[in-house]
Amino acid sequence: MAGKNKFGFEPLAPTAAPRTRDRAPGPMGAAVRDAAENMTEATEAKVEQRRRNAEDAKAFRQAQQDGRLLLTLPLEDVATDDLPRDRLELEEVARSDEMEELKASIRARGQKEPVEVYLDAAGRHQIKKGWRRLTALRQLLEETGDTRFARIMVRVETGNDDRLERYVDMVEENVVREDLTFAEMAQVAITAAADPALAEVDANELVNRLYGSLHKTKRSYIRAFVFLLTALGDALQWPKQVSRNLGVDVSRALRSPEQAELLRAELAACADEAAQTRVLEAFLKQERSGPKNEEVQPAPRKQKFEFFVGNTKVTARAGECRLVSEADFTNVPRHQLEEAVKAFEAALKGGPRIR
Repeated sequence: MAGKNKFGFEPLAPTAAPRTRDRAPGPMGAAVRDAAENMTEATEAKVEQRRRNAEDAKAFRQAQQDGRLLLTLPLEDVATDDLPRDRLELEEVARSDEMEELKASIRARGQKEPVEVYLDAAGRHQIKKGWRRLTALRQLLEETGDTRFARIMVRVETGNDDRLERYVDMVEENVVREDLTFAEMAQVAITAAADPALAEVDANELVNRLYGSLHKTKRSYIRAFVFLLTALGDALQWPKQVSRNLGVDVSRALRSPEQAELLRAELAACADEAAQTRVLEAFLKQERSGPKNEEVQPAPRKQKFEFFVGNTKVTARAGECRLVSEADFTNVPRHQLEEAVKAFEAALKGGPRIR
C-alpha cells in the first residue's frame, strides 16, 4: 500500500499539539488580585494625602504666626478701650457723612477689608486698625437688626507685644491716606507720652518714632502742634480746625507761660470754631506788630510753674529753680556741679555756654 514504509507500517498520524494550561485567574483569584492592587493604590494615595496634609498644616501654622489668617468674630468680642484712638472728636466722626458712606458700602457689598486686632493682657481682642469699620458694623446692626452685621472679619496680630509699634500701626494707615490733621497726629504723641506702658516720656521724641516715615518738615509741624496743644490744653476747644500755618505760627509766637495763660482765657470764652480762629489770628497779629527793640512790660507772674526735662522735674519760682531727679547729687564732684551752675547762669543771661 502506498505510503507504507519498507517495514510495512503506515505513517503515524500527526501528534496533536500539547494542550497548554489556562493561567487566567478564577473568580476568587481575580478578586484577590483586585483587592491587592486597590490596597497598593490606596496606600500610595494615603501617603500622598498625608504629605499634603503635613504641608498644609505647616503653611497654616506659618500663616498664623505671620498674622495672615482672617477670622470672623462676634462684634461684642472686639473691644476698643485699650489703645487710645488716633482721632479727636470720635463721636463727631461716628456721625459724619463719611461714616454714612462707609455704612452704605458695607450694606451693599459687605465688609471687604478686615480690621486688625490684638490680644490684650486679659486675652480680649482689642482693635488696632479699623475703628471706623467696627463702628459702621455696630451702627448697622443696631439700625437693621440684620445678623449679617453681627460679625466682623479680623486679622489677629501675633508675636508682637511692642506697644509703641501698635501706636505706629494704628496711625500708619490714616497717615498714608493723609486723613489725619496735624492736631490729631500731635495728640497721638501726647497720649503715647502719658501711656504708663511706654518707656518714652517725651512727646517730641515720640513724634520721630511714630511718624518716622514722614518728611522732617512735616514732623516739625507735628512738634509745633504738640507744643500748642500742651500749652493751651482744653482751652483749645476745636484743635482739628486749626490750620497748619496758623497753628505753627502761634506755637512759635508763644514764648512765655504768661502769654499762654492769657491766650487760654480768651480761647475758653469762644463760642464756636470761627471765634477760636479769630482769637488765634488776633494773638498772632499782636505778637508780630509788638515792639521789637523796646522792653516789653511783663505780665503779672505766677507764683510758680513746673515742667520736665527728660526725667528731671523743674520747679520755677521767684528767685528759686528746683531740680528733682533720680541722680544722687552728693556723689557728683563739686567742681562738676559748679561748672553746671555756671553754664545754667550763662544760658539764662543769653551769653555763650561754658564747655
